[in-house]
Amino acid sequence: AQVQRGSSASMVLILCIGDLHIPHRCPDLPPQFKELLKPGKIQSILCTGNLCSRTVIEYLRSITTDVTMVQGDFDEFTSPERSIVNIGDYKIGLIHGHQVSPFGDPAALARLHRQLGVDILVTGHTHEHKILKTEDGLQITLGSATGAYSTLSSKEAVPSFVLLDIDGAKATVYIYQLKDGKVKVDRIDHMKQAPAPAA
Repeated sequence: AQVQRGSSASMVLILCIGDLHIPHRCPDLPPQFKELLKPGKIQSILCTGNLCSRTVIEYLRSITTDVTMVQGDFDEFTSPERSIVNIGDYKIGLIHGHQVSPFGDPAALARLHRQLGVDILVTGHTHEHKILKTEDGLQITLGSATGAYSTLSSKEAVPSFVLLDIDGAKATVYIYQLKDGKVKVDRIDHMKQAPAPAA
């Protein structure tokens, strides 16, 4: 099912978050992140799953009631396998990522991106954040918001989440990471290309 959010003329701030694994792998979000994620600023949340506990859903709904979730492979509740939302001029696809083989593979994600027919694809599962600009648009692979360990990698996961600022055809991606107890923010700007005129 597709959901329309925000007009093409208004800015929308979206929290993209996933792979928290609370309480099994981590007790809670880092306090530095909780301090940033206050109600009143964020209009929408896109969650790639593996929250694991229903209390995390309640926490996200305390930030904004507009929460779209997909099913992670460790969630103790049921959500849709995938979701598509329309925000501003963008069509955004959301899927956890355990369904993609090989996990996190850019070519496999590109196929899914085209199959869903979206401008931005948001996935998780690998616990390593990665943002790619492709001919199909943006691929956003979220890290773990809690820094939960992954069975896919021996590398220590860096806690991270993404804020996506959509203003019409302009998308600004802010990547928040917790390194050495301090929050570091990187920014990527993206402009949706106008469709090529029909021949």
